[in-house]
Amino acid sequence: MSDLLRSAVAARIAKLPLDVNVDEQDEDSEEGDSLGALLRSGLGPPAVPARSSRAKPRRPPNPDFAPISAETFFSSALQVAVPSRELDCRVYYTSPKFADGTVMVCHHGAGYSGLSFACLAKEITDVSKGECGVLALDARRHGASSRCPRVLHKKDEDLSIGELVEDFFHLVRAVFPDPAVAPTLLLVGHSMGGSVVVRACPLLLAQKYRVSGVAVLDVVEGSAIEALPHMHSLLNARPDGFDSPEDAIEWHVNTKTIRNPQSARVSVPAIVAPAPEPGPHAYIWRTTLRSTAPYWSSWFMGLSDAFLAARAARLLLLAGTDRLDRPLMIAQMQGKFQMVVASGVGHMLHEDDPTHVAEILLEFWRRNDASRLRLPVKIKGVGET
Repeated sequence: MSDLLRSAVAARIAKLPLDVNVDEQDEDSEEGDSLGALLRSGLGPPAVPARSSRAKPRRPPNPDFAPISAETFFSSALQVAVPSRELDCRVYYTSPKFADGTVMVCHHGAGYSGLSFACLAKEITDVSKGECGVLALDARRHGASSRCPRVLHKKDEDLSIGELVEDFFHLVRAVFPDPAVAPTLLLVGHSMGGSVVVRACPLLLAQKYRVSGVAVLDVVEGSAIEALPHMHSLLNARPDGFDSPEDAIEWHVNTKTIRNPQSARVSVPAIVAPAPEPGPHAYIWRTTLRSTAPYWSSWFMGLSDAFLAARAARLLLLAGTDRLDRPLMIAQMQGKFQMVVASGVGHMLHEDDPTHVAEILLEFWRRNDASRLRLPVKIKGVGET
């Protein structure tokens, strides 16, 4: 992001009204989307001007934004106990059809859930004809994951990068306990999840898991750190809740937070929850991003070095080139990783255009999966029989 653009956006943030009705101000939709661009830093749903805080009757659910079940996108939804982490993790899984297949293990960004990969998962399995499976998880304090029943009385607040990496590592071991017979893994992380998977990669390799590659979706350390001072101002502009899941889906689509209505209808219901007590909103955010503020720096500090140090093929998939920091720019020019810039998408690029993102990930997988490589036929020398 240029200095001029950053200054302009910062000035607009300082003047951002807290009492703007998106439904009544269609002309602000483009401005809201540009503000959302600053949030392509890994910190959850982009902020746009919030709805009016004035009391008003609740809107009836709009059937055009009715939730869609995930059952047609994954083969199964499982609760996986991870005793060493005192977690009961929700996992969405479609296994590869072949014994030597590959599984893309996907970690979502802050505030989202494993269902943000639903449409992408279906594209991956369909296009690869089942040769590549997909496993998407809900991180702690996200989606349907929870503490194990025997420790429900304990607080579960820690979302530091170390805790998230350990959760991911031990979940993979719980699902695939024997590295010798486990499928080849391709680690995919969006935003905050990208930071998790690159740090988990060496832990898995040390346990002899086969990791063919690491794909990071739309997060760069430099830009993420630069965005942190603006986060609370931007979060102030988000609605505190919604009248219904349909209302939440409609907000995400209308503000272009998610540009694909079908994906929003699958993924958004998992990131809101019924309000625990009567109030102005029937549904609230399942993960309050402001409560994660103590961990923001830990998520992104050292991300570039961790990404470049991963002993596997590396892919950085971005929604724009203005967020490439200096270390990555130098490494990219040296050919140390593959970079692809997707067009016509926002921060939720894997939801906005799952077909194109699936094509990019599958091409990356085919190029780097050693189990698919075939040595050339040896040509006999003169005199050899």
